[in-house]
Amino acid sequence: MKTSTFLLGLATGSIAAAVTVLFSTPQSGNELRSSVKNASVDMKEKFKDVKVKIDSLKESVSHLTKEAKETVPSAIEGIKHSVEKWQQSTEPNKDRLESEIAAIQKALEELEQTIAAQQKS
Repeated sequence: MKTSTFLLGLATGSIAAAVTVLFSTPQSGNELRSSVKNASVDMKEKFKDVKVKIDSLKESVSHLTKEAKETVPSAIEGIKHSVEKWQQSTEPNKDRLESEIAAIQKALEELEQTIAAQQKS
């Protein structure tokens, strides 16, 4: 939901509530006009306050976006560098493990051949 839609709904609901309260109370014409005038002045002040808060929110989002644009690329580069460094540090172990696996596979093949030869005799 967009912030503007939410605030528009909030303002509309507030106005409807204020009008309902004003018309449901028994007052004279002068009292009613005075109440409506006071309520409208109060609502204008509330709308100004909401506008200030929306502007502050927009500024905060803009600041956050700017920080993210500056911070995220450097963080990604740092992660890439760390991964490359890890790959380089594990490369000798990887080569050693591959040669050991190949030796184990060869030993298993020789063992299978020996067992097969013993079963034939």
